[in-house]
Amino acid sequence: MTMNTDNRDAVVAALKYAAPYIRMYKRKTFVIKAGGELFINPAKARAFIEQVAILHQVGIRIVLIHGAGPQSTQRASESGMETRMVNGRRVTDADMIKVSEAVSREVNLTITSHCTELDLPAVGLIGADNSLVVASKRSEVEVDGIGLVDYGFVGDIEKIDSAAIQSTLEQGQLPVISALSADENGVALNINADTVAAALAAKLNAEKLILATGALGILEDVHDSGSLVSYLDLAGLKRMKVSGALADGMLPKAQAIEDAISGGVPRVHVISFAVSDSLLLEIFTNEGTGTLIVKSIEALTEAEQATAQ
Repeated sequence: MTMNTDNRDAVVAALKYAAPYIRMYKRKTFVIKAGGELFINPAKARAFIEQVAILHQVGIRIVLIHGAGPQSTQRASESGMETRMVNGRRVTDADMIKVSEAVSREVNLTITSHCTELDLPAVGLIGADNSLVVASKRSEVEVDGIGLVDYGFVGDIEKIDSAAIQSTLEQGQLPVISALSADENGVALNINADTVAAALAAKLNAEKLILATGALGILEDVHDSGSLVSYLDLAGLKRMKVSGALADGMLPKAQAIEDAISGGVPRVHVISFAVSDSLLLEIFTNEGTGTLIVKSIEALTEAEQATAQ
């Protein structure tokens, strides 16, 4: 293969630039949560998995957790079922949990198939199987402006078998996990994938939690794509929540971010899977593409703090 001088120099420069990050993160664990929307488009899904494969190949331990919300909504609509969301969380009745379970398994298989095509040693895992994610049915809760809400077959995490996932990582494999959970009696319960990802990241002492979504990151104004916040600390995140800047699907993400950082995860990233190579750019460049959230601004490097000011 013939490569011109400019291309050759660019490749060498890119490798040199990435080398310090590779040394820093080799053998570290990253938990990546990808929204179900990503896996509707096979080309976009494959492009994202290619980036995951590169991280795996340079020695970073990856746990990939996926959602299946859009697919569940579509399947329910095709069956004449209505979908109700409250503060970004799905209300799940007996019919909807059947849909969610079937779709979650299908999406999990789709992802592992992409991995197989890329020679990525992935293992598909369903949270509801083998007590991987044990949850209890959520009680009715009071929601501001709505009143008492019964979320139905929705769970709150009681236990995650992180040892089984750690064992998979130590064998050089990449766990691909559906966030579907079950109670102690094996009854399937819907659960937000961001929530599972945050809990698992804390359990695994992960270096990073990365939330890959359709949004560019966290925006000051959801209607203005130019209002992307590059760096944020927990205090700033809470201010945005109180001010109403965070809404709908970003609300459970904000809670997951708080839970992960409070659980000891140093850095949480919110990136867009729609941006080309966003995962690699977020990991291997100082500028990144989305929003980096830390406990406090002092946790940023000097270069990052300079950019944040």
